[in-house]
Amino acid sequence: MNLPNKLTIARVIAVPVFVLLYMTELYIPAFAVFILASITDLLDGKIARKYNLVTNFGKIMDPLADKVLVYSAFCLMIEDQTIPGWMLIVILAREFTVAGMRTVAAADGIVVAAAMSGKIKTVLQMIAVPFLLAIPVFANTVFASPVYYGAYIFLWASMVMTVYSGFEYILKNKSVFSF
Repeated sequence: MNLPNKLTIARVIAVPVFVLLYMTELYIPAFAVFILASITDLLDGKIARKYNLVTNFGKIMDPLADKVLVYSAFCLMIEDQTIPGWMLIVILAREFTVAGMRTVAAADGIVVAAAMSGKIKTVLQMIAVPFLLAIPVFANTVFASPVYYGAYIFLWASMVMTVYSGFEYILKNKSVFSF
């Protein structure tokens, strides 16, 4: 197994560690685990492309690992009311729609490539989560307000990109829906 795939697996393994730390209100270590896991996402893709180590495993597992990491964080944040549940519903509706389109297209031998808007959505989500994690850490400090507003700016920006990229996938690939 090559290094990019090992980094992807490390990101998946980091998820239960992150969840345990968050659930025990160890927000600083949870923040650190999330950041390190997010960095593996950046590294695995760069290394895979630079050294021609792109694999089918990586093509499937890399985006899946990203989603498991970010959406685990969002689920936890719904439970403690950091974010509203409807936001995760919108995010998951987009993900299931795109995944469904890709599955139908693949059955016809068509590959639905990832669009830049989807990548921007993921980056915004991966920035929003650490800011959201920092809210309880900086509560009752002079940084509380900037952290809070920064968190929700990135969260809302990711929501806008979630909806935009979902519609972009549908419009660019509407032929998948033809019967």
